[in-house]
Amino acid sequence: MNFLTAGESHGPELSGILTDIPAGLHIDIDEINRALAKRQGGYGRGNRQKIEHDQVIITGGVRHQKTLGSPIALTIKNRDHAHWSSIMSPTEPENAQNTLRKVTRPRPGHADLVGGMKYGHHDLRNVLERSSARETAMRVAIGNICKQLLSQLDISLVGYVESIGGIKADKENSVNVQEIVNKVEKNDLRIFDESNVSAIYELIDDTKRAGDTLGGVIRVVANNVPAGLGSYVSWDTKLDAKLAAAVMGVNAMKGVEIGDGFQDANNPGSKVMDEINWHQNAGFGRNSDHLGGFEGGMTNGMPLIIKAAMKPIPTLYKALQSTDINTKETMKANVERSDTTAIVPASIVIESVVAIELAKIITDTFDGSNINRLKTQIDNYRAEIKAF
Repeated sequence: MNFLTAGESHGPELSGILTDIPAGLHIDIDEINRALAKRQGGYGRGNRQKIEHDQVIITGGVRHQKTLGSPIALTIKNRDHAHWSSIMSPTEPENAQNTLRKVTRPRPGHADLVGGMKYGHHDLRNVLERSSARETAMRVAIGNICKQLLSQLDISLVGYVESIGGIKADKENSVNVQEIVNKVEKNDLRIFDESNVSAIYELIDDTKRAGDTLGGVIRVVANNVPAGLGSYVSWDTKLDAKLAAAVMGVNAMKGVEIGDGFQDANNPGSKVMDEINWHQNAGFGRNSDHLGGFEGGMTNGMPLIIKAAMKPIPTLYKALQSTDINTKETMKANVERSDTTAIVPASIVIESVVAIELAKIITDTFDGSNINRLKTQIDNYRAEIKAF
C-alpha cells in the first residue's frame, strides 16, 4: 500500500492517490468529511478555516461505496483559490500582475529559504505553497480510509492533544481509545482533562495578542493491534521506525516518542521493561506498557502509544528578523495568513498518518487483495498468536 499527494496551498485543489486498499471495503464518505472538518477546527485557528469547507471527491477506485482494489483517486477543492487564480495559474505566463504576492523575505523556521536555495526559486511562494500544512488535508482523507479499513479489523485509534504551550492537559494517560474519544470530543482543544480549558484559552488569546505562536505535544493510542507486526531482522523493517518517520514527515513535528520514550532514558531497566504474563484465555501479555506496545521493532499486543512534539508555527504576525534574498537587506520576515496554534488539527493529522502506516504494514504482511480474505487471515493469525 502506498499513497501520493499533489497540490499547492492556494492552488485549485489537492489531489491524492491511494493504492492497494483491499477490494470490497465499504467507504463512508461522510466519515472522511467529518475527519476533514475536525482538522479544520480547534481553538487558535486562523481566518482561512472560515473560507475552506473541505469535502472530499472520490474520482476513482470506488464504486457503489465499495473499493475495487484499483487505485483510489481523491480530490479536495481549495475554495480560497478563487482569490488566487491568476497568482497560482499553471498556464498564464509570469507578468507584473500575477507576481504581486511575490515572497522574498523568508520566515525563520519555515522551508522558505532552504527550499529556495535547493530548487533555485527566487520567488519563495514556489516553496511555501507546497510546504504549507494545507497538504495535510489530503493525508487526513487518505488516513481516514485507512482508519475505516482498520475498524473492519477491530483496530481502533485516536489522536489528541496532551499539552499546549507547556500546559499539560492529560493526567491519566489512558490507553482505552473509546474512553479517550468520549473525553476529547467534548471540547475544541481536543484535550482529555477539561479542567485546563480556561487556562489554555487564556494562553492562546494572550499569545495571539502578542503576535506569537504555540506548539504542543500530541498523543496517539491504538488498541487491538496484533502482536508481531514489523520485524527485528533489518533496521528498515521495524514498525516503530516506520511510524516515527511518518510522524516526523508531518509539518512542524520536531520529536517522536514511543511509550514513555525520553522518560525511560532516565529510569533503571527494572522500571522500564514490561514484565510478561500469560493467561489461559488471552495468551501472553504485559503487566505494563512503558514501551508503548513495541519490542524489537515489532508490536507486542499491548496498546500502541506514539507521541509527537510540534514546534510553534513559524509564521508570526509579529514578524522576526530575516534577510531579503534579492537585496540581502535585513528586514522583517514575510507574513502569511496563519494560526496562533494548529496543535488541535495536527492531532487529527498525526492520527491519520499512524492509521496509514498500520494499514500499510497489515496489507504488506497479509493478503490485502480482498477485505473478507484479509479479515479471515487476521482472525487466523490472532488465534495462532493467542495459542503460542
